[in-house]
Amino acid sequence: MTTERVNPPDLSPPTGFSHAVVASGSRVVFLAGQTALDADGKVVGRTLPEQFAKALANLLAALTAAGGTPSDLARVTVYATDVAAYRVHAPELGRLWREAAGRDYPAMAVVEVVRLWDEEAMVELDGFAVLP
Repeated sequence: MTTERVNPPDLSPPTGFSHAVVASGSRVVFLAGQTALDADGKVVGRTLPEQFAKALANLLAALTAAGGTPSDLARVTVYATDVAAYRVHAPELGRLWREAAGRDYPAMAVVEVVRLWDEEAMVELDGFAVLP
């Protein structure tokens, strides 16, 4: 697979995401929404950063099981129950992302939602990847 991150100079400089990702490959992997569920189906983590780290780990585990790597991610959507809290924790969330997924950022969006499927969940990530 090849990917090209496109960040036009006439748009605001991206921080922790890419404005567009041009991906070419032979397989597309659609990743279901992942929250901070452990193997027993219980939400773990009491803080947004703890839940984000687990949700990201779950997303990357699904991607790895499908044969992909973090650099194959083309698009990720983050659903947060409190965008103001997400913004407060953005530097730490960015660090957690870089540690787990590196700096090849996919196209991303953060969307505030009233609640998620699991009432205790504060954040959910879904997306898709393009594999060679």
